[in-house]
Amino acid sequence: MTSINSSSRLILIILAVSVLTILIEISAALPTDTAIAAAAKPLASKINNKGAVDKFGITEIYPTKPDGGREWYINMNSPLNDNNFFLSGGTEKTNSSFANATSSNGQIIKQPDGSYQVYGVRKTGKYDFSVRMNVNSPDNEQWWKNVEMTGYAKVVSTISGDAALDWYARGGLHISSSPCEGVAYHSGLRADGSIFWQKEIWHTGGYTGFRSYVPATHPLLGRWVGFKAIMFNINNDSAVRLQIYLDDNATNHWKKVADVIDNGRWYADTPNDLFYSANCGRSKDYIILNAGPIATFRSDNMIWDFKDLSIREIQTPSYVKTNTLKQLTTNTSSTYNPYIFGNATQEWLDKEHDIKILFTPSPEYPSVGNSTQLIFSTQDLKTGSRIKNVTATVTVINNLTANIDTGVSKGSSRDFTIFKNIAAPTGSFSVNSRFLQAGTHQIIVGIKSKNNVFVGLASFNVLVSSS
Repeated sequence: MTSINSSSRLILIILAVSVLTILIEISAALPTDTAIAAAAKPLASKINNKGAVDKFGITEIYPTKPDGGREWYINMNSPLNDNNFFLSGGTEKTNSSFANATSSNGQIIKQPDGSYQVYGVRKTGKYDFSVRMNVNSPDNEQWWKNVEMTGYAKVVSTISGDAALDWYARGGLHISSSPCEGVAYHSGLRADGSIFWQKEIWHTGGYTGFRSYVPATHPLLGRWVGFKAIMFNINNDSAVRLQIYLDDNATNHWKKVADVIDNGRWYADTPNDLFYSANCGRSKDYIILNAGPIATFRSDNMIWDFKDLSIREIQTPSYVKTNTLKQLTTNTSSTYNPYIFGNATQEWLDKEHDIKILFTPSPEYPSVGNSTQLIFSTQDLKTGSRIKNVTATVTVINNLTANIDTGVSKGSSRDFTIFKNIAAPTGSFSVNSRFLQAGTHQIIVGIKSKNNVFVGLASFNVLVSSS
């Protein structure tokens, strides 16, 4: 495909017309969670009860399931004095140093402020300082299914750029001798402040690629951050909704930064012969609808402090039919912080050029006449890293039936607006736009590499309310 000529409005107009035609043909091939804002129905008003707090005084996003919904809270006096809590290969000490960490042990060390510092098993390769803090299910307890996992973490040091927290549930042991038991939805918070969701269909050859892999906050080193991983079945137990909330300043003020729906077509990225070699009887886009006996607080390549860990089996949110676009758990104040991405994050995969482009409007449900920040991020599909030093062009079509032949460039109030030559040295960029009518609007994004060669094209939809 030829390069986008940023000096020619005519070419951009033709491009927009072409993309509109192509999108009709390829719409069936789009990822099923591409348009979260349109697919996810509003939550009933009773879900986000701001007055509800857990045992530690932390705000609950969703209430505990009534009539015996299971709750687990870490014993902050002595974490390992709990038969259901297990640090893989680990011990507990009142004071120690990292000098005695070995290849066979991990340790929890109580800190002067009452929190605990954990460092894990020493390993060669990408999973050094491996921590697996498992919360097991005794015979008389229900397994973990629709859960809200909560805790506060402070990163003390990192070993590599892959340093991350990874909290997961819905499976059992993750060991090579029992590969089919190792299923999970993994919620990740990296030390650099980025987040992600990933699915593991079996251990270890059933991992998918990341979803909602976006920068969500500042780097975590030396500061407390609250982290919530939430998963629950929806649509009569046919799909799973996966959310991440952060308390960025450790003030018990939680913001939703990721919202993903798994209703299929989220495939393991391993070759067929490897994936099916485990004989688990699952498809490559298997949806993990089942409960599992173990939920895990995991980390790799970091030393960190933790406090107030908990897991609760939550009341599955009910949905109501309504024309309103607003959602009570929506983060509508995220525009002040460029790191915060709301629950409407969409992604476009360009497999021909190995590019993923992520898009989030902020606020996530724009209204007519108000300024909306359109936030984009680019990633290399092969490596997962940012594609740096790119230039972007963003075309905002004011509605899907706009007559673009009458449109003009940025600054007009007509059918479309073009933002040209947007520099993105880090791979992320944004523009501000004001929608003048309600309905579904289209955003077309062209990405050029540093040497001016075309490398990516994406299209997204934005639903705008009248008020």
